Amino acid sequence: MKELPMRAQAPFRRRPFRVGRLVLPVLIVIGFLWFTSDYHTPQSKYIVEFHGEPQLAQSQWDRLDAHLQKCEEYNRPLVSYALPVSANRSNPRWNPVSGQSQTTVLRNVTLFDGDSISAEPVDILFEEGVVRSISSTSANDIEIDSHTVVRHYNGEFVTPGLVDMHSHHLALSWPILSVSKDENEINPETGPLTPMVRSLDSLKPYDIATTIIASGGVTTSLILPGSANIMGGEAFPVKNLLRGGEHSEEVVEDLLLEHGIPKEDRRRYLKMACGENPKRVYHHTRMGNAWKFRHHMARAKDLRESQDAWCAAATIAKQNRDSSAAAGLLADGPSGKGGLPEELELDSTVAMLRGKININVHCYEPEDFEDMLLHSEEFGFHIQAFHHALSAWKVPELIKSSGQNITVATFSDFSLYKKEGYEGNLQAGKILAEHGVPLAFKSDHVEPNTNARYLLSQAATAHSFGLPEILALQSVTSVPARSLELHHRVGYTKPGYDADLVVWNEHPLSAGASPLQVYIDGRSTLEETAKHSEPAVVQKPSMRAETAPEDVQSFCSDPKHGVTVLITGISSSYLESEHVKQSSEGNLTMVLTNGKVDCFGEHAECASIKSFDKVISLRNGHVLPGLTTISNGLGLVEILSEDSTADGADDSKVNIYDPESAVYAKYGIHFEGKTFDRSRIGGVTRSITYPATDGFLKGVSTGIKTSEGSNPLNGGIYKDDAALHFVVGQEAKGSTQTPTVSKSVAALRKILSQNKGKDTLYGKAADGKIAVVVHTENKYDILQIIKIKKDYPKARLVVYGAAEAPSVADEIATAGLPLIFTAAHSAPVTWESKDLFVGPPLTISPVQVLVESDVNFALALLPGFDWHIANLPVEAAAIAKEAGLEAKEVVNLFTRKIDDILGFEGSERNTDFVIWEGNPLEYGANVVLTVDGDDKAIVGCWPEAQ
Repeated sequence: MKELPMRAQAPFRRRPFRVGRLVLPVLIVIGFLWFTSDYHTPQSKYIVEFHGEPQLAQSQWDRLDAHLQKCEEYNRPLVSYALPVSANRSNPRWNPVSGQSQTTVLRNVTLFDGDSISAEPVDILFEEGVVRSISSTSANDIEIDSHTVVRHYNGEFVTPGLVDMHSHHLALSWPILSVSKDENEINPETGPLTPMVRSLDSLKPYDIATTIIASGGVTTSLILPGSANIMGGEAFPVKNLLRGGEHSEEVVEDLLLEHGIPKEDRRRYLKMACGENPKRVYHHTRMGNAWKFRHHMARAKDLRESQDAWCAAATIAKQNRDSSAAAGLLADGPSGKGGLPEELELDSTVAMLRGKININVHCYEPEDFEDMLLHSEEFGFHIQAFHHALSAWKVPELIKSSGQNITVATFSDFSLYKKEGYEGNLQAGKILAEHGVPLAFKSDHVEPNTNARYLLSQAATAHSFGLPEILALQSVTSVPARSLELHHRVGYTKPGYDADLVVWNEHPLSAGASPLQVYIDGRSTLEETAKHSEPAVVQKPSMRAETAPEDVQSFCSDPKHGVTVLITGISSSYLESEHVKQSSEGNLTMVLTNGKVDCFGEHAECASIKSFDKVISLRNGHVLPGLTTISNGLGLVEILSEDSTADGADDSKVNIYDPESAVYAKYGIHFEGKTFDRSRIGGVTRSITYPATDGFLKGVSTGIKTSEGSNPLNGGIYKDDAALHFVVGQEAKGSTQTPTVSKSVAALRKILSQNKGKDTLYGKAADGKIAVVVHTENKYDILQIIKIKKDYPKARLVVYGAAEAPSVADEIATAGLPLIFTAAHSAPVTWESKDLFVGPPLTISPVQVLVESDVNFALALLPGFDWHIANLPVEAAAIAKEAGLEAKEVVNLFTRKIDDILGFEGSERNTDFVIWEGNPLEYGANVVLTVDGDDKAIVGCWPEAQ
């Protein structure tokens, strides 16, 4: 039985600033006063004097009725749905042709239903795209017939389909092409105020990103216009299921979450923006942007008041059958158009003032939050959510004080990329939750660093930094659903809700958690192959300790030199060293003097080897090698969008054939900044940093240490010239001398052929005295590098990036071409990387392909991912799980293999190690001590970062 919508104001939606909603008696009184008053207000053009009773054609009365129907729509409350939801409701998206055809039961699962986690295993039954019942597995009371599909599990975690309240896929599809960029309406004719445009008109119902996003468990997304404009336009929620309609065609309407609901009853959403983006695009100051917005709102307010006045007068005219008044109301005005005042450009804004639109504001900084709140008070509109909002943690009470129950839809660790994002805080989720601010995480999907497929990892990161488990799970399910006012359908797994469900391979907040199955409207979207014979791991991962234990604090407060410390409770070590011994009790003890390991093995042996000054007792200690990152920013760029915080980029017109044109990163390194802080808490002790130059010739990378206090004079630069970097591919077109990809290949050949035996940088490259790192992604470009390697065997060529390398893995292995692979967690964002392997659950792991083909490779984060460096060990763990590797193998890929591939020897190799409390290959571990292997010194003690 279909549930009928109720016409009542939703109790959950607070609209303290709504004005202008007039009930009929007030309309009649006001209309009468307007008709009899000599005082000329802005609405006085609708005051009609009575001069006899001319006859009015029926067509004119019909026209008046049509306009009055719009008046009724203006004042009609938003459709509200009864809560709790009826288990008998129908899913308006379901159809009998392509919709869920068989009743399905998920048996013996652990359920997070949007509110809480089930205390015991449950069975979930859904049919025709709706959850019908949830009952205890032990009760065994679900009736199953021959038409029912039963999926048997062993306690696996099930959550509602994830809800992403900020995405741009479909509007900007993968791979990104210039003609497909439809997310921002930027044009001098429309300017920065475009509330009248709709993301609906730019959706591409074939975007492959939709399927990739769904494979990460994200079933619902709000597709917003971009943030270039102060008012960006209307947004639309979708289900991430391509060709889901009755005819399985690429139809936009079939994507819409509210497909099947009358258009007049659908929710409306508006995107707005403040701060840097509209300022950068239109070159106004914040003052100018505020004035333009207020001027626009004043126009809309005048139009709304004119509409209300016309509606009041027209209501009286109709009730009195006053032909003269009606004729006056329908007569052409100065604009040449009679009847109800309307202006399509202002339609969305007027609806916003009438409380008809869910308003989502891109806003980062305290001053912008405050200004937008002032605007909302001035014009009487309700802000539903602040998006991005990376400084919201600094002013939670300001946001709460508005009384609007504003959701903060933010990132967990993506930050530092521009000034207004520089105050991002890894503990922001915890802080906002402690103040009672509704918290959601969202993707801002399109680029690799905002790939919505990994939305859940944001909740997991926030949990590791102190956000409670339930709030973390709600931040990507029920909280965004409630903010979008769709919590009668999605964000929960309860009877009556859409059958959008995700079955996870482990606790959703664990490192590398991945869907086994994703249901959208009851339809399975993945090929499920996993066996469920072993009990599922549903224990929540740990949180990081906020403060160091007392014994660690005591040690950190003392000078490090000359101190011998006994460290107990080490349960696992990933070091390859003569010092390592396995403990029969499963625990290891280390004796450390300065940074020299005196003993590492059985407690009885190490405790008696020498006297010690301090004792650190770990509960679950782990020892890992210091990790190495490869970066185009660490030490050279602090805020990506601010040139004054960066070393800079070289001129594209430089002579690429002159080795003197090369930029040397070693001359521009600054050993400070928030990325260094994050590297320390991630156990990353070294970086190979290459110049951020565009074009064919990038320059010469350098090896730097990340420990606090490092500088060029004290060994902070441990490898002056690490490698010479070139680009073969689309990015190479940035150089004047390589306007085509083919010319970049020819240029590399020319440099290697004409510089053999020369005592220059290029001569060293040609003779194999320095590694030549070629940045390239496409499989055919990689094959060109293989040909170059064959023709110039002395040159030590290395391919960096290599997104499509798995497609030619056998050829790479045969040629002995080493890789530094950055696409373990990438996406087909560009044309030259469109054929990469996205990894489980849609494809085989790209790392697994490289391993099975015996390719010599190391791993690195994608360029521009320095903000994510604190989670590098967790990335390693996720890659290991996907590829079926032992943890030690993948740790080597982020450490020793990098040294091997770049040809580092002796003191150039990274011999640092890091002692952790907790397992760094899971969320929630803390660095306790960092040891510099060169200097045999403790260079870090319980580091902290924002």
